[in-house]
Amino acid sequence: MFALFLKSLLGALAVLLIALLSRSKSFFIAGLVPLFPTFALIAHAIVGGERGMAELRTTALFGLWSLAPYGIYLLMVYWLSLRCSLTVTLASATVAWLGAAGVLLLAWTRLFPAAH
Repeated sequence: MFALFLKSLLGALAVLLIALLSRSKSFFIAGLVPLFPTFALIAHAIVGGERGMAELRTTALFGLWSLAPYGIYLLMVYWLSLRCSLTVTLASATVAWLGAAGVLLLAWTRLFPAAH
């Protein structure tokens, strides 16, 4: 239970740091904070500890592939922010991320059937 509390504390600290940075003159650094591997560290520690190093390698490879949906999300935010309201921009970018993540999952399960 304490480990779960520590994991949630890490997430809360990340949100706090994003909020503080977004109010500073270096607001753009708030976009770097979500890329700190807080949750990846947690996932990798769990997978590596419970499943082993081969599964950790597979998880890391999938993590590399998962950069594509995130890139699509960021491109959509960048492009739509010139054309739409904040709500429409973020909602549309999220839908684009969901679509790209779905395509990634379909491709992954077909290209690496032994990995799931």
